[in-house]
Amino acid sequence: MNDSFRVAIMQPYFLPYIGYWQLMHNVDVFVVYDDIEYTKKGWINRNRFLMNGKHQTFTLPLKKDSDFLDVDQRQLADNVSAEKAKLMRRLEASYCRAPFFKEGKSLLEDILASSEENLFRFIYQSIENIHARLGMTSRLVVSSTLGIPRSLKGQGRVIATCKALGATDYINPIGGSALYDKQAFGVEGIRLHFLQVHPFVYKQYDHEFVPNLSIIDSIMFVGFRGCLDHLQQIDLLGVRAS
Repeated sequence: MNDSFRVAIMQPYFLPYIGYWQLMHNVDVFVVYDDIEYTKKGWINRNRFLMNGKHQTFTLPLKKDSDFLDVDQRQLADNVSAEKAKLMRRLEASYCRAPFFKEGKSLLEDILASSEENLFRFIYQSIENIHARLGMTSRLVVSSTLGIPRSLKGQGRVIATCKALGATDYINPIGGSALYDKQAFGVEGIRLHFLQVHPFVYKQYDHEFVPNLSIIDSIMFVGFRGCLDHLQQIDLLGVRAS
């Protein structure tokens, strides 16, 4: 895609799997939503890690509040310090024999040391940290800084965000291919593409491989260098709208 300016938009997720970073790596600007409604059953403040050959879930606890607040209006629970310490112990126990344990532990210590109590800002700091450690050059943008009305939803909001940034190309994970109309993007001069990631399989001790775990799992077993090498392993699908 010569002479292109590629944009992707995602929710903030805590330590998301490698596919999130592949999307981020293959665009010029990666927008992180802060002004969207928090989803209780989503993955914003929870993820999965490997324990005894099976996946287990870890969660950032939140203060009880309205289910209709946006992500940037939610706060971490009062007992979050104790929960962070518990999470660190769980992950240390699970990954202490992993070949790149020191890299993963250093990252976790950095992220969990933050005193930030706002959910979005805490997660965004962790995204910035990993972005830097992987040596990415894409620019991170917080959605609320673009002045897009919060009332604008779905495809309309995506298009408005792309226009605000001057995007020529919008890249979305392939799982969302049914959500968007390429002609609507084409009318605005924006090419629509879908990112298909290649499988990322690596040795997890002597267990059968468990896919799509937190980026922490990948870092523990292949290191930052191994993760970075895989970020280009993608296909971009989609054609210019007619």
